[in-house]
Amino acid sequence: MCPSTVADTLLTRKLFLTERLRLNCYNSRQMFKIGDVGIDPPLVLAPVAGHTDTLFRQAIKQLGGCGLVVSELVSTEGMTRHQERTLHLTRFDESERPISLQVFGSDPDRMAESARIVEEMGADIVDINLGCPVKKVVKQGGGSNLLRDLPLLRRIFKAVRGAIRAPLTVKIRSGWDRDSINAVEVLKLAEDCGIQGIAVHGRTRCDMFRGRADWSVIARVKENALIPVMGNGDVCSPEDAERMFRETGVDGVMIGRGVLSNPWLIRQCADYLSSGTAKSVTLADKAEFMMTFLGRVRHRLPEPVALGKMKKSGGCLSKGIPGGARLRERLNSARTVDEFLSSLSDFLSDLVPRLPARDAQLAESLKPRG
Repeated sequence: MCPSTVADTLLTRKLFLTERLRLNCYNSRQMFKIGDVGIDPPLVLAPVAGHTDTLFRQAIKQLGGCGLVVSELVSTEGMTRHQERTLHLTRFDESERPISLQVFGSDPDRMAESARIVEEMGADIVDINLGCPVKKVVKQGGGSNLLRDLPLLRRIFKAVRGAIRAPLTVKIRSGWDRDSINAVEVLKLAEDCGIQGIAVHGRTRCDMFRGRADWSVIARVKENALIPVMGNGDVCSPEDAERMFRETGVDGVMIGRGVLSNPWLIRQCADYLSSGTAKSVTLADKAEFMMTFLGRVRHRLPEPVALGKMKKSGGCLSKGIPGGARLRERLNSARTVDEFLSSLSDFLSDLVPRLPARDAQLAESLKPRG
């Protein structure tokens, strides 16, 4: 055999082995369990206040690839006072299961009572929010503020753990600021108190959403963990999800903000992890999703609430669409839900011919209220 043929054979074998190793890496991303709840695929929709309500979660589950959805954070004050606006955030559809309902607060007794309430509502998992960085939540002593008071955190963990039988998890940030990274310490405290899973966002509270998430903190938590660990922060593509699994060793990847503008992201990540490829989203796909989802919001919520929700979601979903800035300007100026959907339909029909007639559901979304 001539040298060139030998070299070609060796190169072909090397490429074959590299590809097999790569696919084995993807296929090794197995389901994991939180208590007795299986998370399969190991990809989780993160809670995003004002966005991940039951309608959005249902839409993400319908697209496929999502092993667990988490509700928006729910105030224990509102829960224990039975405020309708707060209780609305806990509503879910059976199609969303498994579902985790997330509570926040700073009073151990109220946290325990809230956990009992959401368990009775049928939550598969109860989650405690220790990661929200917004001032409104932190000023109430909840969210990431609790990372500064571990004795209080222990009392909360014990009170909630003693109040429910459902699997209990926590979602944290890496610490309050860069000088007080204490994610591993919080992990150990959680394990001591019977917490069964932890999600770690790689930024501190003071980082808010600036800069890059520090995945090395997530990796340290996983190295020290006896319970499942989910990594969160800066997963905006299927390649990011694969890299987070590979670099941190986490059991699951939790994805939030990237899904708001690309609802297919979790499905794309699942496909990429299982096969090494992910289907791209067409303009027609995105246009149809916008009309169907926003039309559903219009019909399911009271008009003033629906219009605000539609503007917020429409602003995210329009990112990446040609002329998106012009579309957002039109949508934000709409004074009624019908005006909103009419403007959206007109704009998208110019981009994607015959779009409104492609599906009966789209036509239904354009019918006037009443």
